[in-house]
Amino acid sequence: MLRRNSFRLPRHPASVGLARRRVRDHLADWGHGPDGSSLADAVLLVSELATNVVRHGPLLEREFEVAVTALADGSCLIEVSDEGGPAPRLRAAGQFEETGRGLHVVENVAAAWGVWSRGGHGKTVWALVTAD
Repeated sequence: MLRRNSFRLPRHPASVGLARRRVRDHLADWGHGPDGSSLADAVLLVSELATNVVRHGPLLEREFEVAVTALADGSCLIEVSDEGGPAPRLRAAGQFEETGRGLHVVENVAAAWGVWSRGGHGKTVWALVTAD
């Protein structure tokens, strides 16, 4: 069975925590237990991707969209969409820099991740979390 939920949030730092809670609640309602690493990984990934939108999204954009899809095999797909054009990219963060490591976390936690263009309507950054 495939279950999907999407929601829009204001582009504000407080929305990152709200995105984490909503994704955690949806996955828990769909049977992903708190003891499994896939739930924690999904929450971490949505946190990193939502933070990227809040920090680097278009200045005039007021909202962004988060979607979580539970797939039949127990894995889940996290998607965060915004109106920004350029795709995020991995970058080297200096030893004393406080930012610049988010996509490295995504790269190491997700089974796969990437960016889908939405034509003239921005992009979706997605990450796949495999079942425990």
